[in-house]
Amino acid sequence: MAKKTTKRTKADAESMAAKQRDISVSEFFAKNRHLLGFDNPRKALLTTVKEAVDNALDACEEASILPSVEVKIEEITPPASAAKAGRYRVTITDNGPGIVRKQVENIFGRLLYGSKFHRLKMSRGQQGIGISAAGMYGLMTTGKPMVITTRPKKNKPAHHLELAMDTTKNKPEVTVDIETDDFPLGTGTRVAIEMEAKFFRGKGSVETYLEQTAISNPHCEITFIPPDKANENPDLAEAKAEPAADNQGVVRTQEFSDRIVYPRTVEQLPPETEEIKPHPYGVELGTFLTMLNKTEQKQLSGFFKNEFCRVPPSIVTAVTKEASSKGSSYSGQTWVKTIEPADAEKIYTALQNSKLRSPPTDCLSPIGVQQMLAGLLKGVKAEFYTASTRKPAVYRGNPFQIEAAIAFGGNLPGDQQARVIRYANRVPLLHQQSACSAFKSVIDTSWKNYGMQQPRGGVPVGSLVVMIHMASVWVPFTSESKDAIADYDEIRKEMQLALQECGRKLGQYIRRRERMKRDAQKRDVFERYIGEISKACNHLTGTNTKELYDALLKQAKRRTEIADAQLDDEGKFIKDAHGKLAKADDVIILDDADTPPQQETSKAKPVLKKKRVTKKTTKKRTTKKTSKKTAAGLFGG
Repeated sequence: MAKKTTKRTKADAESMAAKQRDISVSEFFAKNRHLLGFDNPRKALLTTVKEAVDNALDACEEASILPSVEVKIEEITPPASAAKAGRYRVTITDNGPGIVRKQVENIFGRLLYGSKFHRLKMSRGQQGIGISAAGMYGLMTTGKPMVITTRPKKNKPAHHLELAMDTTKNKPEVTVDIETDDFPLGTGTRVAIEMEAKFFRGKGSVETYLEQTAISNPHCEITFIPPDKANENPDLAEAKAEPAADNQGVVRTQEFSDRIVYPRTVEQLPPETEEIKPHPYGVELGTFLTMLNKTEQKQLSGFFKNEFCRVPPSIVTAVTKEASSKGSSYSGQTWVKTIEPADAEKIYTALQNSKLRSPPTDCLSPIGVQQMLAGLLKGVKAEFYTASTRKPAVYRGNPFQIEAAIAFGGNLPGDQQARVIRYANRVPLLHQQSACSAFKSVIDTSWKNYGMQQPRGGVPVGSLVVMIHMASVWVPFTSESKDAIADYDEIRKEMQLALQECGRKLGQYIRRRERMKRDAQKRDVFERYIGEISKACNHLTGTNTKELYDALLKQAKRRTEIADAQLDDEGKFIKDAHGKLAKADDVIILDDADTPPQQETSKAKPVLKKKRVTKKTTKKRTTKKTSKKTAAGLFGG
């Protein structure tokens, strides 16, 4: 039987034109929400918390307020099965400056609305999409509007709004707008979003994100109330207690019966950043032509001075001279309106070929060595910590700075792959690890040179945590979800150099420690037999047993004296009690203070155990005192 053919309907230009219509940005992202990180219920919950916390930290730092953020997740409807999502309410409260009433609906109800996209200044948010997209996702999955409560002035009531988003127009729809006193004392903002999601623990969870955020932001105090604690209507009295330091003098993350507290360990805000103008190397021809058309400057000299950075008058003179020809001549006094596109292209080409200074770096605020060490001490239990901050560099005219830190040993598992923690502008990156330039730089680093095991094409294996941070005015993410850093050659190179700086210090520490261990084993062998040798010599020659034993023991200690040595921050031997470790600024070495010192044996018997245990006990006691001094220098306790 012949296949039935269908007759095609012929369309003309008029009928096709009638089908055309505008698409709003919110309507586009509503259909492509995976681009923003809302591709599944598990990731949607994390993205919502991430965007709200990032906004809270940015607002607090701009207002010179030490951030205190509370994240509360309540389970409204439990999942029907392990494979299905439940309904949760996510509430984030901060102590920031608050938001003026007329801006609330624009900030939370419109996509691509914000103050950070057009300015060249380091900040966590960039596009003005995140928190409004979270509210849009909640509205789509539950039909519930976003609830915002904000107080911009201490002595006045807070504004309480409930708003939804019209995705066809990218406009907010406010359903409730009242004033309320139901808000903590002082200024701040509280955002509550109800959504379909999945709450889980472990890798890629909300708890992991908050832990890593606390590491990169030691000046911030974060309180987390997970669903199992939030649904019990907890008594907050226990959590109000000040987090106590452990037996090594380090303040770490603490879990109470009603919440988890990531304490503030640095009482100082990051350095304030300054906004800079675009650098010519980061401006393309089309953008250059647009800037010429929109500038308010009359002459070229004023245009280069006020629209760009690092273009002094001498460069303007050289660029205009190179772009000039017999038919047309240019100078700093040339009127901008008289420049044709072909002439502008000549000026642009000459500007790109000129030698310009790198852009200023006061727009960046790196974490810093001390702060990275303080953050790692709070979140990672290890024995060796080191950090490194590279000098600022440039990619496509954008300044950036790379920092790296590592933690080694301690309670970290030694039979697993190293944990890689990635950051961009102090924000943890939890997904798309293999596509990130930071992860690739860890793989490219030869960790075998530093005493670690490393399979071909993989990360090192051992008790190691690697932290990499990129600070930039514009981080080149691979997608709008901001999960991975693009693989620019300049960025990868700086990351590898920072890791190598940390690796060299780690290698010194591991090699010295292994040498000390080998010599301690040699001494054990010596001490095991010198008692018997002394007795045998006494039996054969009549030599005094005690004198011979002391002489042999002295020789054994001299041959293995490295076993009693202590190491400084660079893995070198300390020759006096006030070595470099007492004033270390980029390395911290802690001993396992949870292990009690061994008991000394009786002094009547000159045997192995007495000497060996006495040596180890003295060594541990000395290391403990040093570690407490180091921790006290960081945390002020």
